[in-house]
Amino acid sequence: MRYFYWGLFWISVYLILVIFPCLVMFYGKMPGGSGFWWDFSMVLGFAAASMMAIMFFLTARFKRASLPFGVDIIYYFHKQISLLLLLFILAHPLILIVSEPVVVEMLKPKLLNRYMAAGIVSVVLVIFIMVSSLWRKQLGLHYDNWRIAHIFLSASSFLLALVHILGVSHYIATPEKRIVWSAIMGCWFLLLLYVRLVKPISQMQKPYEVAKVIPERGNAYTLVVAPVQHAGIRFLPGQFVWLAMWSSPFSIREHPFSISSSAEEPEELRFTIKELGDFTRRVKDAPSGLPVYIDGPYGAFSIDRYAAAPGYVFIAGGIGIAPIMSMLRTLAGRKDKRSHVLFFAGGNLDKLTFYEELLELQKKIALHMIIVLEKPTENWQGETGFLTGEMFGRHLPENRNELEYFICGPVPMIHLAEKELNRLGIPLHHLHSELFDFV
Repeated sequence: MRYFYWGLFWISVYLILVIFPCLVMFYGKMPGGSGFWWDFSMVLGFAAASMMAIMFFLTARFKRASLPFGVDIIYYFHKQISLLLLLFILAHPLILIVSEPVVVEMLKPKLLNRYMAAGIVSVVLVIFIMVSSLWRKQLGLHYDNWRIAHIFLSASSFLLALVHILGVSHYIATPEKRIVWSAIMGCWFLLLLYVRLVKPISQMQKPYEVAKVIPERGNAYTLVVAPVQHAGIRFLPGQFVWLAMWSSPFSIREHPFSISSSAEEPEELRFTIKELGDFTRRVKDAPSGLPVYIDGPYGAFSIDRYAAAPGYVFIAGGIGIAPIMSMLRTLAGRKDKRSHVLFFAGGNLDKLTFYEELLELQKKIALHMIIVLEKPTENWQGETGFLTGEMFGRHLPENRNELEYFICGPVPMIHLAEKELNRLGIPLHHLHSELFDFV
């Protein structure tokens, strides 16, 4: 329950930070002759500016704030709330244009001042940011290049929005109101300093290095890294980190990967990575001794948050087995006596990462494993096709409603599994999934 209450606390903090600048707007003497629609437009503008500032806090990876939800959910919220932000930003000038025709005259080049121009450029940048984020893959934008541009353009858009607010100044003319917005700007700069300077320095002081790279089934490789002159990190089984290789922590070139090693063996970290892009294709060539920098651990996708459960059900698709493998290895290391179930879906047997080790794990823990192959060989006797509710019904134990479920894999598979399990009567709060499709 403590995660629930902490979640409510941080949601309340978010709402207060968004609403407070809007309330301050109405404090003291108001500019005359404004009217409802004018004031409503101003509220949307101030709310949008507040939301823009908080966007940077959402992605700053504060562990205490993300603990109740998991960083993946925070990033998903960041993505979805951005759509509401865009709506506020577009509605702000459109309402003014419709309700006050004189605004159109103010936007003409001859009458346009630098403060209004700053607001226009800020809106254009937000639209560009949204388009490039929502359709990054379709536009063929490389992740590293997109991320650098995203950070730069987001910061520029926010600063231009502040220039617009401070320049127009109708609703922040009093010293108290200017103090509020000066404080927002000051906090934003401190956050930027923390994320881009303090955190990278901390990572530089606790480096790791590549110990070895192990080839796995399914075109995947396990990267084994060891701490250099420090004790390493403690993590919960199933958590992940942001990992930087071939670059320093200051370069912004980092990628999230699940830890696949046991939480009972923190002296080294293992990341099982499938070749999918430019960065992941280089993992197999990482030489021993190569410096590695780690930011983490993060994530709420862990059996340790539900330690009192009578058992666990794991559902993995493809390389989604990586965080689940961390949990299974940890259970084996703890000599767990409970009964567990694993559904593992893949193309064919040759592509099932960790297949041999999973067979060995069945000798160490009570693990009922169901392999589901999309393209099996002719002599395959197990399940075929895709995960279905009927398949779950055949293999889940009678106490299925009491178990905790951990689902990781392609997003369509996650959604399908959650829907089918819920149809079987599994409570939604017993379903836990890991989403890595941030952008």
